[in-house]
Amino acid sequence: MKTALVTGAARGIGLATARGLLDRGWRVAMLDRDIPALRDAVKGLDNAVSVEADVSIPGDVNAVRSQLDTQFGQLDGLVNNAGVADFGPIRDTSFERWRTVMATNLDGPFLMTQALTDLLAREGGGSVVNITSISGLRASTLRVAYGTSKAALAQLTLQQAVELGELGIRVNAVAPGPVDTKLALAVHTPEIRAAYHDALPLNRYGSEKEIAAAVLFLLNDEASFVTGQILAADGGFQATGIGLPALRD
Repeated sequence: MKTALVTGAARGIGLATARGLLDRGWRVAMLDRDIPALRDAVKGLDNAVSVEADVSIPGDVNAVRSQLDTQFGQLDGLVNNAGVADFGPIRDTSFERWRTVMATNLDGPFLMTQALTDLLAREGGGSVVNITSISGLRASTLRVAYGTSKAALAQLTLQQAVELGELGIRVNAVAPGPVDTKLALAVHTPEIRAAYHDALPLNRYGSEKEIAAAVLFLLNDEASFVTGQILAADGGFQATGIGLPALRD
């Protein structure tokens, strides 16, 4: 039975990915720092174990490695999904806010992948999928910390793919566009949603399951010769460039 660790698995894309893996017969370690939400998420899921940790804390990451070594002995997949969002103007973004975003969105995937490399390589090589964002591929207002962290994560993905490929480990990333998560529903006003719809060729937000499907493809053997790629699951958002919705009327 294949095994995977999914970070930020208490909700959203992480939870959808964990459920998708379980449906395919994997064992899944579900990691989150929101302990109550994580425990609720794991309830009733066969072959799922909870891992209570913060990916931005090296001590927590080392403890995760020890736990997985004891429980699984090896690892076939790692999904670095845990992330935080902080939106605001550049002049209002304090260094503390900047570092909070970088610690989880960039330091976390670096620390987790580094710590788990031996487990991923133990049976001939596994697959790592980092969750970046379309905000890391194209700039937008109010995303100086978030967008920069995701752009850096895209580059980290390439660095990891180049070096870890020698161990048989594939490393790719999925860059979601606008997705109907609880966060988006909370902060995207009707006007913002309408603007996104106008800029998206598919004229809708994506779903958590659709992003998870892209992650599952990259984790599984169907993508056995795919590494060092950033897959934008964005409804065509990146392809439109500026968009100019008025020209499409």
